[in-house]
Amino acid sequence: MFEKFSRIKDQTNIVFKSKFLKNLSPAERYELLQLCHRRKYKEGEYVFYKNDPGTGMYFIEKGTIELTIGEDEKEKEPEHNDLIRQLTLQSPDSFGALSIGYDLRRKSSAKCLTDCELLGFFKPDFEVLRDRHPQIAVKFLQTLTNIALRQLETTAKKLAEVAGEQTALNIQFKTYYEDNSEDAV
Repeated sequence: MFEKFSRIKDQTNIVFKSKFLKNLSPAERYELLQLCHRRKYKEGEYVFYKNDPGTGMYFIEKGTIELTIGEDEKEKEPEHNDLIRQLTLQSPDSFGALSIGYDLRRKSSAKCLTDCELLGFFKPDFEVLRDRHPQIAVKFLQTLTNIALRQLETTAKKLAEVAGEQTALNIQFKTYYEDNSEDAV
C-alpha cells in the first residue's frame, strides 16, 4: 500500500512540477504519462550512451541521473570555463526529449548515480498520443520545437562570437538549402 502511495506521489510530482510539461494542463500531463513505461535502473547503470540512436525521452520519477556532455578523455578539446561537462538531474526533470520529434543520435550519456525509476516515453508512444489526443500531441511538438529553436539560436550566437557572423549565417543557410534540396524536387 505504501509503495503504491509513494509511486502516485512521485508521478504527481512529475505531473505538477515538470518544466517540460508546463504548457500542458494537469489532465493533459496525466494522459501523456499514462503512455509512459516504467523502467528501473541500478546505481552505475547507463540509460543510454553518447551516439546511441535517440528512441525516446525519460522523466525521472526517483533517483539521480548524470548526463555526461562533451568529448571522451581521449578527444579532449581545449578548456573553456563556460562549458558544461556533466549535468545532474532529479525528479521531476526529464531528458532526451528531442529524440521524439527528431531523428537524432544522443549527444550525451545518461548514467544513474543512484537506483532510479524512470518513465520512458518513446516514439511509438507519441504516435499513440497523436492518434488518441491530437491536441496534446501538438502542444508536445510545440514544446520540442521551442527547445530546438532556443538551442539553435544559442548555438548560432556562440558560433558567431567564435567564427564570425558571416560564417555562422553561411552554415545556417547552406544547411537549410542542402537538407531541403530533395524536398524541392
